[in-house]
Amino acid sequence: MSDSLNKAYEVMKSRVGEQTSQSEWFEVTQERINDYADVSMDHQWIHVDVDRANKESPFGAPIAHGNLTLAIMGHLPMARVAEGPAIEGQKLGINYGFDRIRFPAPVPVGSKLRATSTLKRVEIKGGMIETMTEIVVDAEGSEKPVCVAESLSRMVF
Repeated sequence: MSDSLNKAYEVMKSRVGEQTSQSEWFEVTQERINDYADVSMDHQWIHVDVDRANKESPFGAPIAHGNLTLAIMGHLPMARVAEGPAIEGQKLGINYGFDRIRFPAPVPVGSKLRATSTLKRVEIKGGMIETMTEIVVDAEGSEKPVCVAESLSRMVF
């Protein structure tokens, strides 16, 4: 194992349990929901038919796709562990996937979202450092989070 990998592992291990970042608020507009519907080919009325969603939806308005919330989570500024202090010797970071994703509450159109991330686990895997970060996405004024995900990343040296 390289010296830079060992040092980086010790640094990252010391950060386990720390909240690594919190993003600014980000508004989810109907236009963004419609654009995502076009990209994902998911035009279910609860997302894109404003009149019908206002009348028939149990949420009283159109809601964002769960996967749109997940996609936005990756964009929210400073919501990723990779945004933390630089690690000496790291060449790049790789999105490795997710262990768990839940959508406890809907995201009605016009919601403002914010992500908070906490480093939960660090392991050496195949000459890389794998991190598991819990990311919680909250909607302003909502009692429950709208997304809770365990994001896996790999740091390449």
